[in-house]
Amino acid sequence: MKLRIWSVVLWLGVAVVGWGQVHEGARINTWDETIATSAAAYTVQGAETRQEKLLRTQIQTMQPDVLPRRIIFVPHWKYLYAARMYRLHVPTGMASRMFTHLESRSVFIDTDRYGDDDSLGHWMAHELGHLAMNSSSEEDAEKAAAKYRRRLKERTQARPTVRQLQPTAQGGVVKSLEN
Repeated sequence: MKLRIWSVVLWLGVAVVGWGQVHEGARINTWDETIATSAAAYTVQGAETRQEKLLRTQIQTMQPDVLPRRIIFVPHWKYLYAARMYRLHVPTGMASRMFTHLESRSVFIDTDRYGDDDSLGHWMAHELGHLAMNSSSEEDAEKAAAKYRRRLKERTQARPTVRQLQPTAQGGVVKSLEN
């Protein structure tokens, strides 16, 4: 038994010494650097392909300061369970569609209540605001979300949708006055 204990202690000692042997010119990427440089570094779970593509496009457009590690689409009962497990405080009378767990940088989305595609970007900007400010305060999140929502709005105004374009008799295209 003593031989086993001493061999474990010896191997742990060797492992600690081995950690210090790093090439001087070597660059070690931390998780946060990887997240900041790659939009593919976060996962989207439980979403339809269309929703995931839209969400990734919206997040890329918003260019948030801090990306989430994962975005999880869950049915309402799982959403309520996760909110209870993370001890989320939702003010009385306020309908919650999404919430962010700051410690794990996870965003939970209630698939039964999140609304349409436009509201997905609006509310995701708010959740990204929580991450950017590293705060559970709704006011702080809204301050950061304003910048992200402005970027989304600029993009949608710059690129009109197919419904906004109408052909003319001369073969040209005129932007419709309808929104």
